[in-house]
Amino acid sequence: MTGEALVEVAGLTRYFDVSKPLLDRLFAGLAGGPGRQRLRAAHDVTFSIDRGETFALVGESGCGKSTVARMIAGLTRPNAGNVRFDSADMSDRTAAGRLRRRVQMIFQDPYASLNPRWTAGRIIAEPIRAYGLADGRADLRRRVGELLTLVQLDPADMAKYPHEFSGGQRQRIAIARALSSRPDFIICDEPTSALDVSVQAQILNLMRDLQDELGLTYLFISHNLAVVRHMAHRIGVMYLGELVEIADGAGIFDDPKHPYTQMLLDAVPDPDMTGDREMKAFGEVPNPIDPPPGCAFHPRCPLAFGRCSAEAPRLATAGGRLVACHAVSDGGG
Repeated sequence: MTGEALVEVAGLTRYFDVSKPLLDRLFAGLAGGPGRQRLRAAHDVTFSIDRGETFALVGESGCGKSTVARMIAGLTRPNAGNVRFDSADMSDRTAAGRLRRRVQMIFQDPYASLNPRWTAGRIIAEPIRAYGLADGRADLRRRVGELLTLVQLDPADMAKYPHEFSGGQRQRIAIARALSSRPDFIICDEPTSALDVSVQAQILNLMRDLQDELGLTYLFISHNLAVVRHMAHRIGVMYLGELVEIADGAGIFDDPKHPYTQMLLDAVPDPDMTGDREMKAFGEVPNPIDPPPGCAFHPRCPLAFGRCSAEAPRLATAGGRLVACHAVSDGGG
């Protein structure tokens, strides 16, 4: 890591309109029912990623991790906020088009993300062709062979189709495709969750080796804390579309500050069966269409007090990291 920010995310917000059709809303309105409804997928998400760093986003399913990843990749437009890549504003179409080659994404399901009608060679070669990175067909074939070797596959595999590979091999092809445009930044959206545990370790080790060899920067999305602990330099914890804690990997696991972070760690199976659980969260995740006032976590938080239901906390420095929690910042009022 260089300490120089490659990616800067500021205030990213995304709502999805989940309203019923207009006529249904009109009739519902006459009967006193709900009108237009919006689901809050991400709200005021702000963080930065240094060059050569792996920054992980963790949280329960539906907390907004993948939505944030897709906004950073340019696949989903934010309602508010912006992304800067290498100091350029990605909302500027000219800048985004110029920098698009340097930002790639690896998806969760390697089979769904690969065209079943294309050979592995064509899948990997397509970005090279699109960005004009090869000098003729011979150079293109050589480059594809090098990428297959880089992800520990055989260059002869370029003639095979996705269904002829195992899940782990397909994810290696997806990684080779992401690398084919010579990116600086790769967004990894649950890249190993569809794989067997033994294969997960191989893919994760490959990704770390590639990061060291090529100087890559990763945004790593996962709900698996064991995977995150292996991969991440820094971790952002999300709850109901908001960041509630940002700290280095060791800090999150050794000394979690936010009650939700502690709840996540308490949910990890305890192989020693000690039964030690300091924090006891309760209840269900609130409805993102109608989130609670104040702190979104307060209905489930064992540390909640009056201020928590009235005022939404903001990320602030506490204990050497950023935490959005009134109980942590002022000791419970």
